[in-house]
Amino acid sequence: MARESVRLSNVEAVADPGDGTKDGVSFTHLDDPLFDGAAATKRDLVEYLDGVADRIVRELRDRPLSVIRVHRGQEAFMQKNVPNYTPSWVPTVTMWAESSKRDVSYALCNDRRTLLWFANQRAVEYHPTLFRIDRDDPGTYLVLDLDPPGADAFPMAVRAARLVRQALADVGLEGAVKTSGAKGVHVFVPVAEGTPAADAAAATRAVAIRAAALDPDVATTAFMKEDREGKVFIDSTRAGAATVAAAYSPRVRPGTPVSFPLGWDDLDDVAPADFTVHTALEQLGGRDQWADQMPEPQRLSAEVVAEGQAVPVARVQAMHEGKRRKRAGGG
Repeated sequence: MARESVRLSNVEAVADPGDGTKDGVSFTHLDDPLFDGAAATKRDLVEYLDGVADRIVRELRDRPLSVIRVHRGQEAFMQKNVPNYTPSWVPTVTMWAESSKRDVSYALCNDRRTLLWFANQRAVEYHPTLFRIDRDDPGTYLVLDLDPPGADAFPMAVRAARLVRQALADVGLEGAVKTSGAKGVHVFVPVAEGTPAADAAAATRAVAIRAAALDPDVATTAFMKEDREGKVFIDSTRAGAATVAAAYSPRVRPGTPVSFPLGWDDLDDVAPADFTVHTALEQLGGRDQWADQMPEPQRLSAEVVAEGQAVPVARVQAMHEGKRRKRAGGG
């Protein structure tokens, strides 16, 4: 109990009495701009996340969480390890992070109170892992991240999304689609419990290769930017311990857009900037559109897994190619 009281007093000591509380969380500096170009205040972030809490928490629950925070007047940064002033009522899980070669204590955003605490910490973006700690198997989705060559190229990302949809259908799968909240599109394919992580990763690569082959003038799986030739990059590397911006998550982008679920038939009529912390709640109404449109979990065929196993992992392939080019240039 002593540890909890110290942490809570640390949070509440800086509270402006005029800013109020929700669900036991005290808020500070609510009328400060969220970040340069946000066209939103911290209050707007808190009110949006509060309004969408039941829907976004459904996507975050029991998934180790990384957030992107923006301190006043500073650059945005990604936070994986929870700070030492985190209230003890915020659940955490300690995991080995291969990238930093150390144990990291990740938060689990399992309820509204935790979400609001993060909002008060100026956590704008919410990036959960694709796996849940309450499941024996590590993966719950295949994810195809469609990255167009520029901020004004969203229609190209839409074209690539339709290629992905066709490639999925060709192997007996279907997915749900959302704006990334940045410049592109995410396609999520729920997979059956018990699907090995390696099989999910292989199937993702196979679908990406198939989609790019349907229209090579539009899409590519080239990991290195200089090899993409102005095409949409179909990123198949969101697998295993990877994270992705959650549905309904705001993004640190001009206007503070959010990652917004869409019907496949709606893609041609929207732009990422249509959905922001100011507009998304009204557009959603009372619906959980992401849950409503998500297909049932699906089993992967042995054929698509085998096909993907023959495809090199893009990051590894790019690393070796980069070294090769460096050697060739140095010679």
